[in-house]
This record gives sequence, C-alpha cells and structure tokens, in this order.
Amino acid sequence: MIKRFDHVTVAVEDLDRATAFFALLGFAEERTVVISGKKFSDYMGVDGIEAEHVTLALAGGSHRIEVQLLKYRRPPPLSDGAAGRLDKLGFNHICFAVDDVAAEAERLQASGVRLRNRIMEFHERKLVFLEGPEGIVVELSEQIASGR
Repeated sequence: MIKRFDHVTVAVEDLDRATAFFALLGFAEERTVVISGKKFSDYMGVDGIEAEHVTLALAGGSHRIEVQLLKYRRPPPLSDGAAGRLDKLGFNHICFAVDDVAAEAERLQASGVRLRNRIMEFHERKLVFLEGPEGIVVELSEQIASGR
C-alpha cells in the first residue's frame, strides 16, 4: 500500500534556472551528485548515462516531498516538443497545495514566474497553473471548503 507521495524528477537543460524556480516554491537544495556507470544505466535504461542529480526538499513541509532535477551530460537529452501541452498523453502536471493561491501567484509573478491562466474555482479549490522549467506545468491548489 502506498504511504505518501515521495518525489518527482524533472530533466532540465538549465539547472540553475530550475533550482531557482523550485526555490521560489519553498524547495531547498539538499544534495547534488553525478550519476553514471553501469548501475545507473541499467536502472534508468539509458546507456552511458552521466547526469547531475540535484535533490531539492520542501523546507518545513508536514511531509517530506522532493523534486529531483537531472541535467544530462550524456547522452544528449531528448526534447519533448509537447512539453507544457495539457492535451498530450503521459505526464500532465504536478500540483502543490498552498494556503493562499492569490498571494502565492502574486509573489511568484513578482519574481518573474508566468501564470498560464487566471485563478479559478473547481471542486472546492482555487487553482492556478504556472509555467515551470523546461515547459513543465506546475499547479497551485488552495482548499476553500471541506472536501471528502
């Protein structure tokens, strides 16, 4: 039985920009290592892998949540031409709960983060999509009524 969400991994070209984006959301860099060799090639299914692996952990969260960033040195990473499209198959977006969506959206916009839409209400939540690193979509959610 699953106990909780553990982490999400995002492959990026610009490690500094991605780290800065997630720092704005409250994630702190915990460790950076280089993964390579047969063990990681076998595990990841990527021949000849060599990548910087940065673990970011949510500071002060009630549960441990990690965002792991991968910057491939080799092989060259494949580009996702549909990144950021919410009508594609596969990974769609990641959502983080916040106390006040409007305040967070304003704070993030002041730091240069682009909102993809206006805040909306749906299923007892206030929601907004952000443009994340490498075109990934990040959503913020504020609970506004008791849910199930």
